[in-house]
Amino acid sequence: MSTLPKPLLVREELLRKGVRIFSRQEFARIFPAEPYQIKHFLENQVAEGLLTRLKQGSYILRTDPPSEEETANALYKPSYLSFEYALSKYGVIPESTYSITSATTKATRLFTVDEKAFAYYTIKQEAYIGYILDKTNTIGILIAEPEKALIDFLYFVAIGHRLKNDRINVSRLNKDKVLKYAKLYGREKVIDLVNELYA
Repeated sequence: MSTLPKPLLVREELLRKGVRIFSRQEFARIFPAEPYQIKHFLENQVAEGLLTRLKQGSYILRTDPPSEEETANALYKPSYLSFEYALSKYGVIPESTYSITSATTKATRLFTVDEKAFAYYTIKQEAYIGYILDKTNTIGILIAEPEKALIDFLYFVAIGHRLKNDRINVSRLNKDKVLKYAKLYGREKVIDLVNELYA
């Protein structure tokens, strides 16, 4: 019967494999052991401070945490960074954001991890395009293109779930691409909001 290595050796092996976010199943593939042993180890290491539980059955290394963006992508799938967070990152809006905002085809959800809010907002399947794999770090982050982040945001303005932002700067955005993404939502109000921004 397999036994789990000591916590420091577990940490070293996870880091060697580049694993900072993992499910119980992924942990079991790296460290084969009886399910009760894995459950006990993970619960103990959350209590001891080696690990943080993201949600039921999902963990990160507290000692070597992933970036907030990596966490956002992994916490609720499928999802990509969008809305205010992406607009702020691209400099389209001047404000920084309290929560990490993402688009998903699943139900709208809010998670809090170490006092940081991760918000996921539902968009329809047909509009779940227009994101890229940003490889500025080694893992790669799924994030909306700036034009798509704007349209995701404006759609929620159009349906009354967001307030208009008068400080949006579209000077560096491709209007044709913005309009192409706007059509995905099939609402004239979204097109009208785009035209107002470019007026």
